[in-house]
Amino acid sequence: MLAKLSGRPLLRHCAVTGAVGLALLGAGLPTVTADKDKPDLSRFYDQKVTWSKCKGLDAPKNLQCGKVTVPLDYSRPKAGTLELALARYRATGESRGSLLLNFGGPGGAGVSELAAGGDEFMGLAKGYDVVSFDPRGVGRSSPVSCGDGTDEALAATDDGSEVSEDPRSVLTQLKKAAAACAEHSGPVLPHIGTVDAARDLDVMRQALGDKKLNYLGFSYGTRLGAVYAAQFPKKVGRLVLDGVDTLTEPMTEQALVGAEGQQRALDDFIDWCAEDIACPFGQDPRSARDQVVRLIDSLDEDPVPTDWGDTFSGQDLVSAISQALYSRELWPSLERAIAQLIEDGDTRGVVMFSGGGYALARRAADDDGDGNGELADEEDVPLDNLPAALMAINCADDPDRPSADEITRNLGRLRAEYEQVSPVFGRYRLTEVLMCYGRPKGTDYIREDVRDVDGPKMLLVGTRGDPATPYRWTVETAKRLGDAAVVLDNKGDGHTGYGSSKCVQRKVDAFLLYGSLPPSGSSCGSEEDDH
Repeated sequence: MLAKLSGRPLLRHCAVTGAVGLALLGAGLPTVTADKDKPDLSRFYDQKVTWSKCKGLDAPKNLQCGKVTVPLDYSRPKAGTLELALARYRATGESRGSLLLNFGGPGGAGVSELAAGGDEFMGLAKGYDVVSFDPRGVGRSSPVSCGDGTDEALAATDDGSEVSEDPRSVLTQLKKAAAACAEHSGPVLPHIGTVDAARDLDVMRQALGDKKLNYLGFSYGTRLGAVYAAQFPKKVGRLVLDGVDTLTEPMTEQALVGAEGQQRALDDFIDWCAEDIACPFGQDPRSARDQVVRLIDSLDEDPVPTDWGDTFSGQDLVSAISQALYSRELWPSLERAIAQLIEDGDTRGVVMFSGGGYALARRAADDDGDGNGELADEEDVPLDNLPAALMAINCADDPDRPSADEITRNLGRLRAEYEQVSPVFGRYRLTEVLMCYGRPKGTDYIREDVRDVDGPKMLLVGTRGDPATPYRWTVETAKRLGDAAVVLDNKGDGHTGYGSSKCVQRKVDAFLLYGSLPPSGSSCGSEEDDH
């Protein structure tokens, strides 16, 4: 699920890196001024961001916070508005404007991520105000929630025999879960997808005073950047996509790829762990793999209590492990956290990894869904906001919505396929896909129209050993985007390259700061080769 940057909890994840969805209105290009055919968006494009000291955040003193107002529905701008949270570090040198960052997800809150890990980007502050934001439905920006809906969906797919023998009952539970998400999320839910988020980016660009959008997006953030480039090709400045998402594969295939990649990363972690005398699974990798599965099954059958007054299940452990696997720097901490869980029943370490995941989803705020579009207070953001937003955005971005009959026919086969590629992550990833059942159909804009961008050159970074966004997605997306796409081949491991490869970071910084692009197809060696 979540990838980490260096050792800090920056998201850069591609939890389903997919798309499936809610009906989106007004997917065409917005206009700044009104005419007889298009809505008047001038009041949104005329605003300027007012910056002040961040409140309520354990944030560095030099981090400033602001907000921007966008229409709830771009096709009906008078029907309501949303406030989106922003944060920035001022440029330390001569500024050429703002650089917007999206750390991934979908569902990652950019303000808290920038507060936690902004040091990684201080080199870019030599030439930019470094800005991030909470996208609509995320963090403080009208956060969505599913209440108990996520648990209901997991429970629906828990019993393999029921999936095979009575899939209709599974669909009933999934539909109930979708209704819970709608109940707890408020009016933003039907307008939460990437198409609208990209239009929000353009309002931000103007409010920040920039003629062109300079942008660095990781994992899901690459999908957002690609959609922006397709919608606003003449407004693209220097744009970098790192850990490139697919724009074409159906969500079922994306989740299968993700489960397979996560299982590979887990196998690598177990091989590493087994070489350490302190490994809680012992020194035999084959036995250790079996022990992981047994531990997950045991916790699903008998969850253990947490300091939050809740319980920690096997699927909560799957969430925690998946987040930790995207960075080798986190493996020692994961090893210690699992040892504490096994030896003492201490969940504090694993809960830290699953923050924003299913482990805390049951503690979501009991929201009545009547959000007014204003920024939420930090303490009022539902604890399940990340997985709830992840599923809502992915569902909004994909036009596929199989019928009940199709799901009934295929559910047993799908479950077997997912568990075949990953006995640990298969069920978890399949549940994420099935959560779209009962939701309105999504947009086909991304799959059909994000191609052949007639804009300036953009840099796409693909990492060969990326467990979440396989390198072939970089090649496929570059081909779709056309001549504007320049590919940097990072011959390393881990999810995204900027935080793990000094070579990638140098080349990305050189492009963003000075406009210096590497030749398309050039490469960076593994991190060991960088030393």
